[in-house]
Amino acid sequence: MQGLKPSQLAALTRLFNRRFPAEDVYTLEQAREIAQLSRAVGRQIGLLVDRKGRVQTVIVGETGGLLIPELPRMRGGAGRLRGLRLVHTHLTADGLSQEDLMDMLFLRLDAVIALTVSPAGEPVQWQAAHLLPENVNGQHCHVGELRPWNHTQAQLAATAKALEDEMDALAGAARDAGDAPRALLVSASMLPAAVQERNIGELAELARTAGLTVVGHMTQRLSRADPRFILGKGKMAELEVLALQTRADMLVFDGELSPAQLHNLADITERKVIDRTQLILDIFAQHAVSRAGKLQVELAQLRYTQPRLVGKNRAMDRLMGGIGGRGPGENKLETDRRKVRERVTRLRKDLDLLRRQRSATRARRSRQGIPLAALVGYTNAGKSSLLNTLTHSEVLAQDRLFATLDPTTRRLRFPAVREIILADTVGFIRNLPRELAEAFRATLEELEAADILLHVADASHPDVLLQISAVENILEDMELAHLPRLLILNKWDLLAVHARAELADTFPAALPLSATTGEGCKALLEELEQLLLPRKISCPTNAMPRQ
Repeated sequence: MQGLKPSQLAALTRLFNRRFPAEDVYTLEQAREIAQLSRAVGRQIGLLVDRKGRVQTVIVGETGGLLIPELPRMRGGAGRLRGLRLVHTHLTADGLSQEDLMDMLFLRLDAVIALTVSPAGEPVQWQAAHLLPENVNGQHCHVGELRPWNHTQAQLAATAKALEDEMDALAGAARDAGDAPRALLVSASMLPAAVQERNIGELAELARTAGLTVVGHMTQRLSRADPRFILGKGKMAELEVLALQTRADMLVFDGELSPAQLHNLADITERKVIDRTQLILDIFAQHAVSRAGKLQVELAQLRYTQPRLVGKNRAMDRLMGGIGGRGPGENKLETDRRKVRERVTRLRKDLDLLRRQRSATRARRSRQGIPLAALVGYTNAGKSSLLNTLTHSEVLAQDRLFATLDPTTRRLRFPAVREIILADTVGFIRNLPRELAEAFRATLEELEAADILLHVADASHPDVLLQISAVENILEDMELAHLPRLLILNKWDLLAVHARAELADTFPAALPLSATTGEGCKALLEELEQLLLPRKISCPTNAMPRQ
């Protein structure tokens, strides 16, 4: 409001106190008043008007644009419009600009209206736009024609209400899924489109395991990532429209976002924003049962949280454990950082004690001369099911990702009156978050003492080759590649004949079996008896495909 004369300020006050028509754009008197005042000050003037016609905010911009101030939080949830329309002047003959449409989209306004003003300060024409409930020919909004300024009929409130009703109808299936948060999945990277689609499929499995309802997904192949939002402006607009249409209240990004990207995306979309690492951490937090598992999950969460403690932020709403799910207050930032550092130090001491205890157990077992075979593999490959089948146990085995977090050991007796220890371990996943890899070191050290690793792969999975490769890479990163390995192709009963032939040719040294039906388990036991009991282990079994 700087630089305005007292009379101009008084005119702005009159505009603020006058009620606009609920359906029409304005009254003719209001149009003249706004146009004259805008030309007099040489700036655009905007008014945010609610559905009852009350002016909520008056904005004085610059000659070529408006800067809309921060608005209150959304009304009624992520799928609702804000309940405000923007009526503003243009000092040229041009109608709505791309910036006007972007403001409407990201602020979720009911409508945006531009009133053109002549050099003499007279109203000339007006143009309105509103969002569409779904994309029509690639368009996310409807832009009307320029109309004479004195043709004021527009049905603004009714159009906004009808738009929300149609969005509700389109998102009915998502609401029927229950109270689970509705998540929109996003992949933005330089990877090929086919790889992105495959990764989105795995992200959808992770989301469902975490208890989310997946309502849609979007991918973009980037030449370079935007450091602020990762997505470009056009794709951000498309994402916002898709989120509105699906009533998504959470955005889940494949890959890992920087702290700045998390903050900016949560701020502009006014939704929870999490990345793949947060999602996996959340799953681990839900599935951790033992004290050791909970300690390791909390340590991983705190290590992820530390660089992201930048103040109150909706992007942090989903975090669990440690400092809890509330974003810290700005004035408490340093206190919270200190508390996190102290808690991390304490957790590491507790995990060091856990390592020593497990090391003593392994040493005692080694003195007894009992061989150890450890089950490793991609998450949900069927390791726990195989353990149950071989040892007649009832370890939790579910068709979901990361059902097993805590290592489980069972004794397996052979006819030769000899025993081995069979250990089930946490499943691997591609791009395993480094926070989890370090935190779960205490658990995965069990693998270092193994006499052989039984690499269990889901032979029925369409990406079985990539999953096998991912596990091999993780074992190499963990400096476990020197251990002998036996590749087991589980769920063999689910494969067609031609698929079996292809896999058998690719992995000739692998053992096919089905943990569910027991098919092939006898051959595995015979192989283990030959390898472990006479101590004939020498070198790793080649688990990689033929070149």
